[in-house]
Amino acid sequence: MRAVVQRVLKGQVFVEGQVIGAVHQGLAIFVGFQPSDDEKAIQYIIDKVLHLRIFEDEDGKMNRSLVDIQGGLLIIPNFTLYGDCRKGRRPSFSSAASPKEAEEQFEQLMEKAYETGEKTGILIQQGQFQADMKVELMNDGPVTLIVDSDKIL
Repeated sequence: MRAVVQRVLKGQVFVEGQVIGAVHQGLAIFVGFQPSDDEKAIQYIIDKVLHLRIFEDEDGKMNRSLVDIQGGLLIIPNFTLYGDCRKGRRPSFSSAASPKEAEEQFEQLMEKAYETGEKTGILIQQGQFQADMKVELMNDGPVTLIVDSDKIL
C-alpha cells in the first residue's frame, strides 16, 4: 500500500460538482493498493499517517502529529500511485490491485480510519472510489511525504 501524504490548510473532493469530503488544517492522503495489501498494511498506513510528526510546535519544529493538533484527514483513492513509468511513455499499472481488490481494500482502510478517528477525535473524510474526482488542496509548507507499507513489512 502506498500513500502520498500532504500537509494541508484545507482540502476538498468534488464529484459531479458536489463536495463529498472536506477538511481544514490536517492531511490529505492519496492511497493506492497492490494485490498483496492486507490488514497489516492498512493498519501500518493508518498508524503512520496519524502519528507522523509533521506539524510545527511552538518553536517552529515539526514535532506534532495529526492527533496532537486534532486536524482532519482526507483520504483519496488513487490507483495511479502504482503506475510504473520506467519503460515507454505510457505508465503500466500491472502492479496495482484490480479494481475489485482495490475497492475492498479501500473499504477496509476507511473502516479502520473511521474507527481510529472515533477513538482519537480526528475528523475523517474521503473521496469516492472509481469516481471522476476533482481535488482542491491548499498545501501547507509544502510538506509532502510518501509512505509505503512495502518498505517495512
